[in-house]
Amino acid sequence: MKTLRNYIGGEWIAPSAADYLDLTNPATGEQLGKVPLSGARDVDAAVSAAQTAFLKWREVPPVVRARYLFKLKFLMDQQFEDLAATVTREHGKTLDESRGSVRRAIENVEHACGIPTLMMGKALEDVAAGIDCEYVRQPLGVFAAITPFNFPAMVPCWFWPYAIATGNTFVLKPSEQVPFSSTRILELVHEAGIPPGVLNMVHGAKDVVNALLAHPGIAGISFVGSSPVARHVYTEAAKYGKRVQALGGAKNHVIVMPDADMDRAVANISESLFGCAVISAKHKEKVLSYVEAGRKEGATLLLDGRATKVEKHPRGHFVGPTVFDGVQPDMTIGKEEIFGPVASVTHVSNLDEGIEMVQRSGFANATSIFTQSGKAAREFRYRVGVSMIGVNIGVAAPMAFFPFGGTKGSFFGDLKAHGQDSIDFYTDKKVVISRW
Repeated sequence: MKTLRNYIGGEWIAPSAADYLDLTNPATGEQLGKVPLSGARDVDAAVSAAQTAFLKWREVPPVVRARYLFKLKFLMDQQFEDLAATVTREHGKTLDESRGSVRRAIENVEHACGIPTLMMGKALEDVAAGIDCEYVRQPLGVFAAITPFNFPAMVPCWFWPYAIATGNTFVLKPSEQVPFSSTRILELVHEAGIPPGVLNMVHGAKDVVNALLAHPGIAGISFVGSSPVARHVYTEAAKYGKRVQALGGAKNHVIVMPDADMDRAVANISESLFGCAVISAKHKEKVLSYVEAGRKEGATLLLDGRATKVEKHPRGHFVGPTVFDGVQPDMTIGKEEIFGPVASVTHVSNLDEGIEMVQRSGFANATSIFTQSGKAAREFRYRVGVSMIGVNIGVAAPMAFFPFGGTKGSFFGDLKAHGQDSIDFYTDKKVVISRW
């Protein structure tokens, strides 16, 4: 059983606090190890190490910073199966799902390797007689990210590769429920030779979050989690003058038109819907409470996965596929995000009614339509007020070179995750006007 440590200034360091959280494999009940519940002193140490490292790291040429990331990508590719197995072991995803999420993590590191081009500024001669104007991008200092349990390898890589590629330094606070994937990746960061203090990691819970939000040495915060907490992070961090990108919850509607290829639609929707593993007994209770709420509020339970058992793993936190029909948008299961294999089916009369249903949601992360009609697809993508649209695919998840994030209650901030938005988030545009 492994006892984890924080990674600060290029070293694995025991936390200042004595409290630890026991972690188990959600599928088998096997004890995996302990994660420290660090505090403000540990955050101070990590930020101090990052501030010291920033003074030299910002002066490292972008092409050299990219070489470190190329080395890291090589190591992550080498350890691909081990990383995927780590995700499965601590989170409960199937191995295929874990492989997909690790591949997305690597793609973000790969995209950040293009930083010499991504970070280029612009120039214009003779903005006035004999006067030239240009802007260059410069790093801002120390950034931090607070990441969730649902994608333990992928989501942290939405942030720190771009931050360090642009010359900033970083403090990562992974979810205390799934800390092993980030630990394994930072072991590879260390092996890649990325200088001490450039990337740091502090394990913990609420105390670490609050310390990061208030710390005067941090220039900006990235967050992924529930909408109420995302709003809190946005409000608190902005109060201290930080840049913030806070990704909240989602209720990703899928519209299936009568002319859709039903075999394709069912396969794609099922793949998107049933991929969220149940990671703890508390999480299982939460999912089951949604099933009970749906039943009590009048939805028709077509498929009940509550009694699902896996013979070889009686201590696992399993919930089988569960399907409700006749779900109304104002029902609990019709309006709240469920991190579990629970499908809510609603019937609408036409495309207009479907779009209206999507628009009424408090979330606006992703939505999809299945149809053979280009006209219907265009009408849907044009009118629906959601940031990520899928046409004949399941839940839309953009590649690393496009922005990821929603609107309304799904996102708080203005610059989204990965893509060019990340470069803008992690840099300042310095304008220089010259006359000689």
